[in-house]
Amino acid sequence: MARETSLTGIERHFDDDEIIVSKTDLKGRITYANDVFLRLAGYAEKDCLGQPHSMIRHPDMPRCVFGLLWDTIQDGREIFAYVVNRSENGDHYWVNAHVTPSRDGSGNIIGYHSNRRVPDRTILENNIMPLYKELLAAEEQHTNRKEGLQASTGIFTNLLKERGLEYDEFVATL
Repeated sequence: MARETSLTGIERHFDDDEIIVSKTDLKGRITYANDVFLRLAGYAEKDCLGQPHSMIRHPDMPRCVFGLLWDTIQDGREIFAYVVNRSENGDHYWVNAHVTPSRDGSGNIIGYHSNRRVPDRTILENNIMPLYKELLAAEEQHTNRKEGLQASTGIFTNLLKERGLEYDEFVATL
């Protein structure tokens, strides 16, 4: 589902008691999206199912954070991450995502499940947004996307090393 939607700069919000839920297969294709997901993303269910979850990827989201997310869940571990998503019309919305592998009765990973809640605005504005801006700038300094990803990953890895934290600890201590 390729789309060339320009960004509006308008942020969408959802209520503290709402949870955005989606499920994907192993390739990241949407197999379930709840009504809160559909409302914020601006899509009908029929337009989401079977599509890559990246259909809501915002261009201001650093690729290195998604790389960390995918590495973590494919390794069978859960992760919490702050994510900015893009709605179908170009609006955006921030979430605090909790992504976990889904397993069958034998313990094999068969897909992924994500619950997203309203993020803490103070953490978002004081920590996450400046960090993501720095990471994105590092990615954009390189015409080669792979080199850009390596640059932002290096910055992020060094930040975690300097603080003596794993990623989950970093997010939990913000």
